[in-house]
Parts: sequence; structure tokens; C-alpha cells
Amino acid sequence: MRSYRVALAQINPTVGDLEGNVAKIRAGLEQARTLGCRLVAFPELAITGYPPEDLLFKSAFIEANLRALAEITRATNGLTVVVGFVDKRDDIFNAAAVLHDGSLAGVYHKQYLPNYGVFDENRYFQAGAEAPVFTVGETCFAVNVCEDIWYPTGPTTLQALAGAELVVTINASPYHAGKGHQRERMIATRAADEVVCLAFVNTAGGQDELVFDGGSLIVNERGETVARGRQFAEDFVVADLDLDGVFHARLRDSRRRKEKLDAAQTPRRLLTSLPAPAAPPLPPREVLAPLAPVDEVFHALVLGTHDYVRKNGFKHVVIGLSGGIDSALVAAIAVEALGRENVTGVTMPSPYSSGGTRRDAKRLAKNLGIDFQTLPITPVFTGFKKTLAAPFKGLKEDVAEENIQARIRGTLLMALSNKFGWLVLTTGNKSEIAVGYSTLYGDMAGGFAVIKDVPKTLVYEVARHVNARAGRDVIPRSIFDRAPSAELRPDQTDQDTLPPYPELDAILHAYVEEDRGVAEMVARGFAEETVRRVVRMVDSNEYKRRQGPIGVKITPRAFGRDWRLPIVNRFREK
Repeated sequence: MRSYRVALAQINPTVGDLEGNVAKIRAGLEQARTLGCRLVAFPELAITGYPPEDLLFKSAFIEANLRALAEITRATNGLTVVVGFVDKRDDIFNAAAVLHDGSLAGVYHKQYLPNYGVFDENRYFQAGAEAPVFTVGETCFAVNVCEDIWYPTGPTTLQALAGAELVVTINASPYHAGKGHQRERMIATRAADEVVCLAFVNTAGGQDELVFDGGSLIVNERGETVARGRQFAEDFVVADLDLDGVFHARLRDSRRRKEKLDAAQTPRRLLTSLPAPAAPPLPPREVLAPLAPVDEVFHALVLGTHDYVRKNGFKHVVIGLSGGIDSALVAAIAVEALGRENVTGVTMPSPYSSGGTRRDAKRLAKNLGIDFQTLPITPVFTGFKKTLAAPFKGLKEDVAEENIQARIRGTLLMALSNKFGWLVLTTGNKSEIAVGYSTLYGDMAGGFAVIKDVPKTLVYEVARHVNARAGRDVIPRSIFDRAPSAELRPDQTDQDTLPPYPELDAILHAYVEEDRGVAEMVARGFAEETVRRVVRMVDSNEYKRRQGPIGVKITPRAFGRDWRLPIVNRFREK
């Protein structure tokens, strides 16, 4: 058997931290040597971090990235290494460097530049045109970058026909719920269709609102998963591939003989043969099973929160605890991400806060073991109303007085943030933010919106999962049972203003994530009046969303990078 040991270094780089990213890459090189690997691959733009965005307009950034590549190259003695970087020619390219035994053996330029959803690569990069293959000893391999692997007749096809038995694809593939399953199915299909082994290395970590879920894969020529990396964590994935199996499978596939003629002009790079490294037996490792859907969302929220807080230099966070489900879930995620000693919960009761929510906020803090503070807002609220008595004279109390309470709370949290250097985590969910059921400069005030992209119905699912993981009611049962309320006026519930959350979330999914029109949603059985009201609320509250903090992307279409609705917008569907 012609065995070839491959490693995927699933690292968590930070955008702009070239020194730190190089240190992670060098550590991966040493691990590959220790395990007797012949080839080790690192993610897309591993040197710069992904996405570097407008840093790519800075010449100093590009040059620093090239110096980092040179440093890594010198450290590759005895190995073949694939690493993502920014290449500079007459333009810049999203590139994969093939490093071999201390020298730069070749460069691949990404051919398919995504420009949809969260991606904007046409803004920065030129597309590549060549798909070379590399031969070292008896092994022929090829390299491509992320989006290239998604195209059924893309570079992978040409490289396989040109003789590549192994295709290494380096990726920074951001997470949304369900994407991992779709991605794995695509990789298996591509490997089987092209009769090639595929090594798919993905970034793991958080960058602003994006989370990269890892889950790197090594798949054989039959589309069978040989090894799978951990999700939402760094990992080092190693497997021994039987490349003779690729050769024999291709002998039985007569279609390839005619198609191979089309690949005759594919650039070929011959690399110096290296002595076979000592390859100690790999420690036993079962192929990891993917996480369950709700566990996947939980881990994405935890990793996204951890990396946003830590990579921005914060150590401690503060959360307003209302006694409701949203703030309870945010607090539980913060404790998982940062440790209980780094989380402070603050309850800020008003004249309308019920005894039940006050008790639940205190019980939650005790269950989580976090610092808990009480800052009543009634005296401040009374002072505000006294100050506004003259201009408000003769007018009934309404949403203005309700929002004053939320803004007092936001001011108190920001004061604690300024005084102690704590980051404020906001607690609004996607359903509320979509329809503007939130207060600008109030409950929207903060540095990071943990569950900004989590619909209310999913909030309940993830919160139940928190309790299931703990084996106890960390989040008190009474919080689940109580009707959601902002408690800004007597006997208020969310459903005074909004449709029931299951109905609201279904309409929002259709409108925001599927771009369905009013008629299509009505055809699904929703009341036309309700649909039009929800659509009107979504459209008219874009100005609020633009001023709120970013949060972890969970759904296929999150507000922010994915959603670009004009604020000045008079279009209304007839």
C-alpha cells in the first residue's frame, strides 16, 4: 500500500496578529514532524487571519504578510506545507503557498471569489487562472482555496484529471446553522465524483460577527470520511491515505481516459523527493460525530462570544439581568465562554418589575455563581419624569416613558463599563431586533449582542439545552413558564404588541432569510394583515439595527453583513 500521511492544522488565527498567527503555524509544523507527516495544511489566509477586509488596502500589511510567509518557509525543512496568505503580483490574490523543504515551491491563486452574503472578495482580490499539480516522489497532489471546491466542474476536476490523487483545499468557511452538513455532503460528492482523496482544512474561531466552526475533513476516493476535526475548537487532524486505492479506482473508471486529454496543459511542478519520515503508529482516534443542531448553535455562541471578548482585550463582561429568558441565556453563554469569575449580572428593577422576575434574576445569578448587583432605577426614573413634567404636561404616559426606563438601564450598564473596563453584552434576540421591539440607546446599548441572530423560539431551545447539559435547572423553570414581557408598564406582555413568537419567527424566516413576498407568505397560511404589519416593522426599523452592536451569526442570513436594506426606503409591496 502506498500510504501518505496528511495533517490538517485547524487553528484559530486572529486578523492582523501576524506574529501570533505565525507562532501557531510553526507549532503546527513541529507537531507534523513529531507525528511523521509528509504534508501539513493550514487554513485560508492563515497568516493574515480571515477576513482581513480593508487591511488589504494597506501596503504595510501586505508586505508584513509576505515577510511572515518567508519566515514560515524557512521553518519547513523535511515537510511539504500548504498555507494561506496574500500574494502580491501586479494585483493581490487570495493564495495558497506550497512550501517544500525550506523553499517556496509554488503558489495557487483562488479562482472563484465569493461576493454574496458575508463575502466581498471581489472588492479586494484578483481571481486566479491556473490550477497546477505538484509531484513529489510517487505522489501527485494539488491545492485550491475554499470557494473553488464548491464548483462541480471547477479546479478540482481539472487537477484530478491532470493526475492529482490528493487535493488539499484550505478554507475559512464561516458557520451558520446546518452549513456543516451541507459542506460535508458536498465534499464527499466531490471526492467520489473526481475519484480523489480530499483534505479540507477549515479555520476555527470567532472574528467580529463571524464564527468559523472547524470540522476539517479528510475523505477518501469513495467519499468516505476518514477523519473529522472537532467543531468550534482548534484541532490537529491526521490520517494515512491509501493512494494506491485512488490509482486502482481510476483504472476501473473508463470515462476519465478521454476527459484527461482536456487536462494536458495543466501546469505541473516537480518537487524534490524527501526521505520518508519515521511514521509512528497514529494514536487511535474515532471519527468524531457531528454535534446535534442545538448543541452546534450553543457552541457557536460560546466561541463567538469568547473570541470577540478576548481578542479585543477585555477580561470581564456585564449583563443586565431582567429575570427573562434572553438575559438568562446570554449570562449562561458568557459563563461558559469566559468563566463565572469574569461575569457580573446587574438587576435594575423599576416600578413595574414583578416580584417573580426579581427573584428569578437573583436565582439565576446564584445558579451561575456570578457577581450580582442590584441598582434600582425608580429614583432616577422619577427624576426624569420630574425634569420632563413641563414639556409632557397634559399628555398620557406612553412609549416615551417606557423607553426612558430602558435608557436609564443602558446608561447604568455603560457607566459600569466605563468605570471598570467591562464589556456590556446586550440581550436582544433576532425576533425583537427584526421588528424594532427594542430601545435605541437603551437595551441596545452595549459592545456585543450575543443572541442578536437567534430567533426567540430558538432562544428557548438553546436555554433548555443549557439546563440539559448541566443536568439541573441553571436557568430557573419559572423563567420558561412566564409570558415574555419588557415590564415597562403594568401587566405588559410582548404579545400585546407582537404576534405569538412561533408565528412571528415563521414570518421573519420567510421574509428575511428566504426573501418571500407578502402574497407568498399569505399562501402559506398566514393572515395578510399580520404579514403586512410584520414586514412594515422590519422595513421601518433598519435605522435601529444599523446603530446596534454586532453579534454572532447563527442563521443563513443575519442582520448586518448579510442584510443591506436601505434606511430611506419608500417601497411597499402592493
